[in-house]
Amino acid sequence: MPSALSRSASPELRASLFQFTVYLPGAVSSVFLGIWLSEHGIPADQIGLVNSIPILVLLALNTMVGRIADRARDWRYVIMAIALFGATVPFALHFVSDFWGIVLVWTLCTFGNGSIPPLIDAATVRMTRRTGGDFGQIRVWATVGYVVGAGGLGLLLTVFGADAFVPLFIAMALFRAIASLLLPRFRTPGPKVTLADATPSRLKDSLQLWFVLPLIAFALVNSGNAVIGGFGALVWEQGGVPSYFIGPLLAIAATAEAIMMFGWRRFGGRVTARNMILAACIASLIRFTVTAFNPPVAVLFAVQMLHAVSFGVGYLGTVHFVANWTEESNAAEAQGFANMLLQGASFVMLTLFGWLVVHFGSASFLLFSALSFVAMACVLVSLRLKPPKDAQ
Repeated sequence: MPSALSRSASPELRASLFQFTVYLPGAVSSVFLGIWLSEHGIPADQIGLVNSIPILVLLALNTMVGRIADRARDWRYVIMAIALFGATVPFALHFVSDFWGIVLVWTLCTFGNGSIPPLIDAATVRMTRRTGGDFGQIRVWATVGYVVGAGGLGLLLTVFGADAFVPLFIAMALFRAIASLLLPRFRTPGPKVTLADATPSRLKDSLQLWFVLPLIAFALVNSGNAVIGGFGALVWEQGGVPSYFIGPLLAIAATAEAIMMFGWRRFGGRVTARNMILAACIASLIRFTVTAFNPPVAVLFAVQMLHAVSFGVGYLGTVHFVANWTEESNAAEAQGFANMLLQGASFVMLTLFGWLVVHFGSASFLLFSALSFVAMACVLVSLRLKPPKDAQ
């Protein structure tokens, strides 16, 4: 079956199928993990550490994994290896219940979840630029997968409670590993390398202030998105939101993101990458300011839809910004660097947010309102230092 599909389906279709599975395990954990940990006696401040310590490990490995992927014959081989690893380690969740045991196993699970997105996105954006395809039309299926995971599978929280977390997480990781076997070749055989071309460009040559600032900006904005994923369910439940609304609240954000990505090429093609990141900063300011005041559920649904811009538009802008200003020889490493900044900011905020929630509850989200202002300043300074050209 895999070989038949591999022969008949287009590379875009096969990449889309895998994208659909990329965030399924993460969607399940967004709904279940915080409550599952709480039922295992883990307090809120330690839940923050369970979410943040694995990210610290990813920080140390991200660019190295990207460098290895760039040197492989094709990015897909490294993606397949990580997906297979990510399908194996979750079984250990059945055998841990103490804090440090959970941290160790969840760190390994997070490596499987967190290392794949920058690799598949770097590979896909390069493939679509070569074939004339639309990166957003493929990447959107990752969002659709998240909607299915959070909105559909998340409803099982009401039926089975947090006990469903581990079996569902394992099933989704296995599904992703199987889909990785169908990935297409992202690179085409290149011309014979000449002596003049033998030295590839280096990532550090791109790391100038104007280039790094927009990446920092989106990292700050996205740290709020990460906190929603790690703490949203718990904060909302403690604030009186019925459990049957938690999955849909996470899913409506991803649904709005998917709609935006499907239509972006029609109405957003002329927006430069850094202006997309700037729009994400503004949406984040509105979203988290409203969320901080523990609004009614109907208002929460409305502001959750701003995720389409605070994450969706911002992420597309970041991927295109990196691709615009770097070369294929370090595509995965460059995207890994951007992802390292995302994870670094997420690590700090997830660690801090557990303490803030204990003392301030939902008002803790005001931190991300302040960070949105800082992020806007970063983008504006970058635009001043290096004005965009050719829609970059």
